[in-house]
Amino acid sequence: MSIYVFTGDGEGKTTASLGMALRSLGYGRKVVVVQFMKGRPTGESKFKHRGFELHQFGTGVFVMKPNKEDRALAKKALAFAKRSLKRADLLILDEANVTMKYGLIAKKDVLRFLKSVPEDKTVILTGRNAPREIVRIADMVSEVRNIKHPYQRGVPAKQGLQY
Repeated sequence: MSIYVFTGDGEGKTTASLGMALRSLGYGRKVVVVQFMKGRPTGESKFKHRGFELHQFGTGVFVMKPNKEDRALAKKALAFAKRSLKRADLLILDEANVTMKYGLIAKKDVLRFLKSVPEDKTVILTGRNAPREIVRIADMVSEVRNIKHPYQRGVPAKQGLQY
C-alpha cells in the first residue's frame, strides 16, 4: 500500500491529487474520489471518464461549525471509501484531513482503515491540518504553502480553476 498526503494552507491539494488521478487513468487504473464536506458542482464533479468515479458527501454549504448532518455525511463517506477500495487502484479521500480536524470522523478509524489497505492500492488524503499520526504512517507528504493568492486582493474563485 502507498499512502500520500497533500496538506498545508495553500491552494492546490485537491488539484495535486487529481493530477495523480489523471496519470493513473492514463495507465488504465481505476480511480475513486470520495469528497468529504463537499456537495456542490465543481469541475471535477462534472468530469466523466471510464475508470473515474467521484462521490460527494457534503451539504453544499461550506462547513464552519459542523452539525449532525455534517457528522453523518462524513461517517457515510468513510464507510463508502472502505467499500470502494475493492474496485479502486487509487482512492482519494479529499478533505479527509479537515474532516478529522473538525472531529467529524475519528483519527483512529481512519488509521485503522489505512492500515487495512492492501499492498497493491494507493490512498491519497488531502486537506489542511493533516494529523501527525497520518503524516507518520504516510509514504509521501507534501505541504502546500500559501504565498500569494488572488483572493487576498478580493478576486473571487474562478470556475474551472478554483472549483
